[in-house]
Amino acid sequence: MGSVTHTSDAAIARPLVLGIESSCDETAVALVRGDGAIIAQAIASQEAEHAPYGGVVPEIAARAHAERVAPMIAHVMAEAGLSLDEVDAIAATAGPGLIGGVMVGLVSAKALAMAAGKPLLAINHLEGHALSPRLADAGLGFPYLLLLVSGGHCQILAVEGVGQYRRLATTIDDALGEAFDKTAKLLGLGYPGGPAVERLALQGNPKAVPLPRPLKGSPEPHFSFAGLKSAVMRAVESGAHAPADIAASFQQAAVECLIDRLQFALTRAGPSPALVVAGGVAANRAVRAALEAFASANAMRFTAPPLALCTDNAAMIAWAGCERLANEGWTRDGDFAGDPLDFVARPRWPLDASADTVRGAGVKA
Repeated sequence: MGSVTHTSDAAIARPLVLGIESSCDETAVALVRGDGAIIAQAIASQEAEHAPYGGVVPEIAARAHAERVAPMIAHVMAEAGLSLDEVDAIAATAGPGLIGGVMVGLVSAKALAMAAGKPLLAINHLEGHALSPRLADAGLGFPYLLLLVSGGHCQILAVEGVGQYRRLATTIDDALGEAFDKTAKLLGLGYPGGPAVERLALQGNPKAVPLPRPLKGSPEPHFSFAGLKSAVMRAVESGAHAPADIAASFQQAAVECLIDRLQFALTRAGPSPALVVAGGVAANRAVRAALEAFASANAMRFTAPPLALCTDNAAMIAWAGCERLANEGWTRDGDFAGDPLDFVARPRWPLDASADTVRGAGVKA
C-alpha cells in the first residue's frame, strides 16, 4: 500500500474509486482517492501458472482471475476499513486485453455497481497507463508526449487531456514487450522475459551481435520489432554468440529504435513540455536512462511512474476513473450515471479511434 498527494485539475469533492484490473495475467484491485492517495491495493501475479508455457495462456489466465477477484476485493475493502457504501464509483478495465480476463473483471464491477447502487466506469486499459504518471507526479499537466510500451502495445501518443489522445505512431507487427519475452524464451531465460533479459544484458557487450534496427531512419513514423525478433533467433541458432551478448545487443537495438521513433514523432508533432513513459517496458532501466537523456536533450521534462505502477495494476484503473469523474464535472451530491451496465468488454479498443489504419497494425492496438 502506498499514497501520493495529488491536486486535481478541477475543484471538486475527492471521489473514492474502487478499481479492478484483469486484462492479462495480473489480477489487481485498488482503492484510490481523487487527490492521488492509494488507500489500499492488492496484486496477484500468475507467473507460476504460465511459466511452464513460456507465455500467457488465455484460458488459464481467465480461470485464475475468476478464482481470485472476489477474495481480493474483500481483502482491499477490509484493509481500508471501508464498505462499498463509502465508495463513489466502481471502475474496471473493459478492454483491450485477453477477452476472458477482461470479462471477469468487468462483470465483477457490474455486479458491485448494481448491488451498491454506484456508477460503473468502464476504463480503457491503455488510458489507465496513459494517465498513471499523473497519479505519481502531482506537477504533470496536459499536454505531454507519451511512449506506451508493454507486452501488447507500443505507441506514441500526444496526451492533450482526459479522453483526448492523438496517436502519432504504433507498431506494425509486434510490441516491444513481446519482443523481450520472445528473446528471453529463445535464450532459455523463462517467463516473464523482460526482467530476465535486462539482468542478463548487464553481463554482455551491446555491440557484440550485429542486429537490425527496424524502421530506424524511415519516413514512416511507426515501430516494427518482428525483424529484430527473427534476427535474435538466428543469432541464437548460430551458436556463435554468448547469451549475455545477444541479450545486451537486443536491448541496445530496441532502445535505439525507441529513440529514433520518438525523435521522428517530436518532429511531426512539434515541441512538447514533457515526455512520459508508461507500460511494463517502462520498468527497464536501460530504456528509462535513454529516454531521460532524450528528454534532456530536447528540453523536455521526463516523467515515469514508479516501477509498481508501470506493470498492470488496479491503481491506474481507479485513478483513470478519478480523472474521468473530475473531467466530467462529478460532485458527490450530483447525479452521475456512469457507463451502462450492459457495456460490452472489448478485446480491441484504440485510444485514438480517428487514427488512420496502419498496415499490419490493429491486432493489438
